[in-house]
Amino acid sequence: MGESKVLRVQPTGESLQGRATVPGDKSLSHRAVLLGMLAEGQTKIRGWLAAGDTEATLSACRALGVSIERDRDRDEIRLQGGALREPTESLDLRNAGTGFRLLAGILAGQDFASTLDGSAQLRRRPMARIIQPLHTMGANIHALGDVAPLKIRPARLHGIFYHLPVASAQVKSAVLLAGLFAYGATAVEEPQATRDHTERMLASMGADLVRGQGIVVLQSGQELRPLDLRVPGDFSSAAFPLVAATLLTGSDITLTGVNLNPTRTGLLDALGEMGADLQVSITGEEAGEPVGELRVRSATLQGAELGGALIPRMIDEIPLLMVAATQAVGETRLREAAELRVKESDRLAVMAAALQQMGAVLEEREDGFVMSGPQGLRGAQLNCHDDHRIAMSLAIAGMLAEGDTTLLGAECTNDSFPGFASLMSGLGAGMQEATGPESEAT
Repeated sequence: MGESKVLRVQPTGESLQGRATVPGDKSLSHRAVLLGMLAEGQTKIRGWLAAGDTEATLSACRALGVSIERDRDRDEIRLQGGALREPTESLDLRNAGTGFRLLAGILAGQDFASTLDGSAQLRRRPMARIIQPLHTMGANIHALGDVAPLKIRPARLHGIFYHLPVASAQVKSAVLLAGLFAYGATAVEEPQATRDHTERMLASMGADLVRGQGIVVLQSGQELRPLDLRVPGDFSSAAFPLVAATLLTGSDITLTGVNLNPTRTGLLDALGEMGADLQVSITGEEAGEPVGELRVRSATLQGAELGGALIPRMIDEIPLLMVAATQAVGETRLREAAELRVKESDRLAVMAAALQQMGAVLEEREDGFVMSGPQGLRGAQLNCHDDHRIAMSLAIAGMLAEGDTTLLGAECTNDSFPGFASLMSGLGAGMQEATGPESEAT
């Protein structure tokens, strides 16, 4: 029997109160180091998210010859970009799908060979979606079964016009980053708007980039300026206390310094449509990203039908939305979210099974779910499936349940939200982390 972290959640019956700041945005933290290493000169990043996924990307940058200094007293990373070198061994991105796919675009245009690899979990994730457009650009990439590891050899790239068959910010970013090393312009057209952090950051670094009507066009031969930014709080992390406060009667919390990029905040629109009590205030900007405060007070949610262009803007928050739907009055239907099946886990299947184990009644569909509420939940022992979003969503469900909930393998929360249990406890949640023997759970 091995040892694993467990998270015990006790329904306190109390409301959530107070102010909190969530850790730095994971998407921006990946991109800041990856784009920073391409700019000539020193990039300074404050508030960088030191989590499992981002640390894997930072280690890959070091292996590519990037000089990196960490000043923990000033909460600052300084890296010297502009010159990459051939790594001496495979680059292990562990569970970091964003780091893996974006690095594939960057490495496809280098004059040295490299190999991208990751954990067993990452090796199950589909990579044909980046291999195909990069091959079209002239990249020399080899993979067995279109999954990691990817062996990348030097190649001369050319720009393309690429229509994304599936809305994916990671694929869009991989193609654009390869375009930095191609001759001719590179254009990407997306069927629905996805998160645009790569485009915003490239523009803030001086890239010749034009956006409009669902198309991004990047000119080749770019010289990027170094970054100097503070990473705002991650909206996907803010979503957990946000939903908990909405569902727990009498709650009133404020989350400060949150990234409010509209391509990320689809959950706010969904909850607003369902009757949530939300106040959004923009207070500033970082690297082209709007930053602000969220005040959340408890409210009675109503069921809603959700789909279409909203889905890519809330794809990471849908497991949490499933928890909210258990408490909404009437029927909630979600569609066009089949992308959830190829994340760190099959999030539709895993969440449906876990909520059913907690007593919920719902219909899992190929691209979503149908659920009527409100429904009572009961505490249970549940497996996190090495998926940080699943773990934290089930923790919120545990706060609403009758009886205690035990989450096995909860260390995966550190992939994106180190200190999750502590922050939630500080607002009034009953959460306690412990280390104990693994046991069977469904």
